[in-house]
Amino acid sequence: MAANLEILSIEMIKPSSPTPHHLRNHNISLLDQLAPPIYIPLIFFYQPSQLHTYKDHAQISQFLKRSLSNVLSKFYPLAGRISSNNVSIDCNDAGALFVEAQVHSNLLQVTEKPSTEDMKQYLPLELNGGGLPMNKANTLLLAVQSNLFDCGGLAISVQISHIIADGITSVTFINAWAASCREDAEIPQCSFDLASLFPPRDLANCDLTPTTGTKKIATKRFVFDKEKLGILKQAAAAAASPESQVNESTRVEAVSAFFWKHFVELSKSRADSKSHKIVAAANPVNLRPRMNPPLPDHAFGNLWIHALTTLTAEEDKGYSNLARVLSNTLRNIDSNYVEQLQSGDKHLGTLKKAAELLSKGELEVCITSWCRFPVYEVDYCENP
Repeated sequence: MAANLEILSIEMIKPSSPTPHHLRNHNISLLDQLAPPIYIPLIFFYQPSQLHTYKDHAQISQFLKRSLSNVLSKFYPLAGRISSNNVSIDCNDAGALFVEAQVHSNLLQVTEKPSTEDMKQYLPLELNGGGLPMNKANTLLLAVQSNLFDCGGLAISVQISHIIADGITSVTFINAWAASCREDAEIPQCSFDLASLFPPRDLANCDLTPTTGTKKIATKRFVFDKEKLGILKQAAAAAASPESQVNESTRVEAVSAFFWKHFVELSKSRADSKSHKIVAAANPVNLRPRMNPPLPDHAFGNLWIHALTTLTAEEDKGYSNLARVLSNTLRNIDSNYVEQLQSGDKHLGTLKKAAELLSKGELEVCITSWCRFPVYEVDYCENP
C-alpha cells in the first residue's frame, strides 16, 4: 500500500568548491557510451534509533545538504551535465537534484512487506528519466531524495545516471557522502581516467537497441533463505569435474543458474519452440579486479561488461551443468580478455549479439547482483 508522501522542497545542490578550469571537461569512456540510459536506484532505510546524533529532521536535512555539497567537490562530474558532443561531461557545477519529502506513515509498514511498485515514490526521478533522452546534452546526472517519516525514520534514495557510473562507482560515491555527513576525514580520491583505457568511439552508425515490442513487464520478488541457498550450491557442485575451472559455485551463480534453468524449461514447453533455439543468460562482471594491474573500486565510471552464456535447449543437461557453464563463462573473463576489450571491437560484437538475441526472444535471462557491494556500511550518522 502506497504511503501518503508530501514533497516539501526541491533544489539544486552545488559543489562546495568550484571545479578547477583544467578539470571542467571529463571524457567518458567507450564503456560509458555503451551503458544503458537509465538511472541506478538505491534506497537506504534508517530506523529512528539509528539517527540518534540528530536532534530533529531539520538538522538531518541540513547535514545531508551540506555534506552532499562537500562530497560533490570530489565527485565533480556528478554535478555536471552531458556535453553536446555526447562523449564528455561538462563539469560546470550545475548541481545535483535534492528533493525533501515528508512521509505520513510508519517506516516499519514500508520495510516489513516491501512493494517494488510502492518504492518508486521514494525516488526523485523515474527509472528511465521519464522518457527523456538521457544521453543528450544537459541531462541531470545525480538526484537524491530525503524521505522523513512521521515516526522519526528516514529513507535516503540516490539515483545516478548509468551513463557516467556503474554500481561500484555509485556505492563508492554514496559511502563517501555518508562519510562526509559523519565528518570523517577518510574520503577516497577517485581517478577519472577510464577514457584513456577505453577510448570513446563514434557510434553514430552502431544501433545496439533491441526490438522487444510492447510486452508488459511484471515484477516479482523471490526470497531464498540460507538453507535453500545451501541446497542450490550443493546441487550446482554435482557437475564439477577434476578438469573443471569451478570447484564451487558462488551464491549468485547458483541462483542465476536456477532461474536460467527454469527459463530453459519454459522455452522447451512453448508450442513454437525448436530444439536448436538459443537460450542465453547475461551476467554483469566488474572489470576492476580483472585488469592488469587491477584497478581500485574508486576508479570512476563504467567498468563492467555482460558475460554472455548461450546454449540451445537440446544442450541442456540439467541444473548442475548450467551452473558449471555459467561459472566457467564468468571465470574466463580475465586480464587477457580485458586487453582484447580495450580495442572496442570485441565488446561491441558482444553487445550486438546480445541485442540480436533479445530481439529474437532468445536472451531469456539478464542478471544483476548487488551481493558483496558495501551497501550495508552506508551510515549517515556516528555509530552508537
